[in-house]
Amino acid sequence: MAGAHASLANLSTLNRETLESLITAQQQEILAKSEALASQQEKLLSRDSEIEHLKLIIAKLRRMMFGTKSEKVTREIEQLELKLEELETRKAERAEAAPSTAPRNKPTRRPLPEHLPREVHMHLPAEDACSQCGGELRKLGEDVSEMLEYVPASFKVIRHVRPKLCCTRCDAIVEAAAPSRPIDRGLAGPGLLAHVLVAKYADHLPLYRQSEIYARRRRRAGSLNAG
Repeated sequence: MAGAHASLANLSTLNRETLESLITAQQQEILAKSEALASQQEKLLSRDSEIEHLKLIIAKLRRMMFGTKSEKVTREIEQLELKLEELETRKAERAEAAPSTAPRNKPTRRPLPEHLPREVHMHLPAEDACSQCGGELRKLGEDVSEMLEYVPASFKVIRHVRPKLCCTRCDAIVEAAAPSRPIDRGLAGPGLLAHVLVAKYADHLPLYRQSEIYARRRRRAGSLNAG
């Protein structure tokens, strides 16, 4: 408040011409800031319009993809999705960098869902006794923290073994019938086929991309087993 009174006192000592010049300069500064803000808002509106336009194009191409197997359409969708992701990232970064006068509340971290399986890792102190007096250590409590981890899908081989039994009194041979397969003489099980179909038609992941992902996982599994 003392600074405000001092400024008012200083203004009261200025003559009419100086006050008019000061007011004119402030008006020009306010006008320049208003024009800059309007230009910035126009750019943001243009970017928002471009984002919505890209979303419409991607949705249209995805509908077209169901009726065609063209790899060109698939790659065009991927390029548009990359451009859309870049625009949305820039929009989010600009929103975070913009000054905000509203008070920011400290974000509260929501607990991880209870239905997820838990794998408990117990971390015990290295000391068996008190490092200061050598006394016995007794449990006082515990600190518990959780971290969300992702276990990627893995492949496994189901081996069907059908023993052949022969009669000890004659030449008869007994063997169980072979289990049915989703595709006759095919190697893919029902779970793998369902995953491939969902990834292709629900997640819009082309077969060649799935093939690359599966090959990478097989190589990774092979290197882990070798180690």
